[in-house]
Amino acid sequence: MIPSCLPSDDLFVVKVQVSDNPAKPKVTVILDGDNGVGIDECALVSRRLANRIETAYGDEISYILEVTSPGADQPLTSDRQYKRHIGRKLKLVLKDGSEKTGTLEEVTADGIKITEEIKEKSKKVTLAPAEVNFTDIAKTNIVISFK
Repeated sequence: MIPSCLPSDDLFVVKVQVSDNPAKPKVTVILDGDNGVGIDECALVSRRLANRIETAYGDEISYILEVTSPGADQPLTSDRQYKRHIGRKLKLVLKDGSEKTGTLEEVTADGIKITEEIKEKSKKVTLAPAEVNFTDIAKTNIVISFK
């Protein structure tokens, strides 16, 4: 139902959540796009989804619908999101518990290439680009700089 409500192939669904409130469930749809997603696109998808829900279930159903983009603090979850952030600084938490922070250089079918920065004797050292498989990544966040 949701993909057919998207106005272009540029947009994609990151996550759909439905609360467990039986009286008035909240449906949250998180969208992203290859070039980002704007408020107008979220509003259009929201209207289309609301129309689809009303057509399928009637106007008697009680729910809250929220269509939004991922926040800056939300982890990256799809390869399309990674591609959009090439050149940005990322923080990876690997499944073995270790962490890597560095610049995203490339996205491949199996993972990413990141130029890691580490601290050695109170200065930052940039390592050679290293490949990290998606299967080894537990969580990836964009490092936000306010400089």
